[in-house]
Amino acid sequence: MTDSFEQMWTALSAVGRDPSTGGYRRGGWTATEREATRWFVDQCAARDLTLESDGIGNLVAWWNPSSSSEKGVVTGSHLDSVLDGGAFDGPLGVVSALAAVDQLRAEGFQPSVPVGVGAFVEEEGSRFGMPCLGSRVAAGVLAPEKALKLQDRNGVLLADALEGAGIDPAGVGPSPLLERMGTFVELHVEQGRALTAPVGVASSIWPHGRFRFTFGGEANHAGTTLMEDRHDPMLTYAMTALGANKQARLAGARATFGRLSVEPNGTNAVPSQVTAWLDARAASTEVLEQLLAAITRQATERAERDGTTVEVVAESVSPVVDFPAGLRDRLAAVLDGAPVLPTGAGHDAGVFSDAGIPTAMLFVRNPTGISHSPAEHAEMDDCLAGVDALAAVLKDLAR
Repeated sequence: MTDSFEQMWTALSAVGRDPSTGGYRRGGWTATEREATRWFVDQCAARDLTLESDGIGNLVAWWNPSSSSEKGVVTGSHLDSVLDGGAFDGPLGVVSALAAVDQLRAEGFQPSVPVGVGAFVEEEGSRFGMPCLGSRVAAGVLAPEKALKLQDRNGVLLADALEGAGIDPAGVGPSPLLERMGTFVELHVEQGRALTAPVGVASSIWPHGRFRFTFGGEANHAGTTLMEDRHDPMLTYAMTALGANKQARLAGARATFGRLSVEPNGTNAVPSQVTAWLDARAASTEVLEQLLAAITRQATERAERDGTTVEVVAESVSPVVDFPAGLRDRLAAVLDGAPVLPTGAGHDAGVFSDAGIPTAMLFVRNPTGISHSPAEHAEMDDCLAGVDALAAVLKDLAR
């Protein structure tokens, strides 16, 4: 007998949880992320699903697999987390997918095409700095040679991390899993508080990007250097962060400096360099580009006044994703007119959609709107409603 949604949720929620904060640190190919992956593999085996993997470790487990090249309906999400993240972002989609398959089997439903349950690696990019890393490589968006040279904060190359997890880096590249993916549906916790119903359908994903700002200055003594003699990159960064906040508010967009590296990082020293990573998002590509230009212009002007320098590099940029209207409306109709809403968060679904795979998303209500935090939450009744909704959608798409 397979585990219920509640049993699966309890078991998976215990993996990698920090007892002091309640948050999770399941970076790609770390011990905790590998433990969560083994849990998924065991759950698939308990259901006699046929498990397939690609060169970077993305997994799809098939129910009613076809011996032909027939394409199927795939649902699922990811098991990794942001640093000190919440329990729901990613895992809710994986657990709900397994539970939805259980529900359809219990009803005696026989799909006419294969149904797959997917778990895709390093979606958050919390370890190697590249969001949707597994799906980008799978879709051929990120070249293998570039991916394998990515480094984590400790200087570990992705190639070495894969070897440490028992994965041959030579196999990294476009994935055959996508060739069998006729439709992809990702269930995800809402990362906001726009939903009033338990479940909604996504209309689009905002364009977004990660940009590295490097502020250069002159290291000096904090106690003896006159304020007017300093070339302090921390000051330039601080004013840039304030400017980014103002520009994002004016544009109705989002701008966040959430990661910082300081050299030499001494309490009694003026820094020589500050590196800061900007996460920027907007409702359109035009607004996103205007936002970045405004922030960069303010940073440059401030650097000139401070006697410092600034360099801006785009580490990743994702275009707007408009999910196919026909599929979106079909899902909303199956769910009795479920609300349709956009999201500012990036997802593997966006990568697969850009790759030409018909893709849709379901959102489960988040009562607080908090995400990427230990306080991330969804009520159990809403989670179970999400399972029912996903089962109904899969039944409609795989009949």
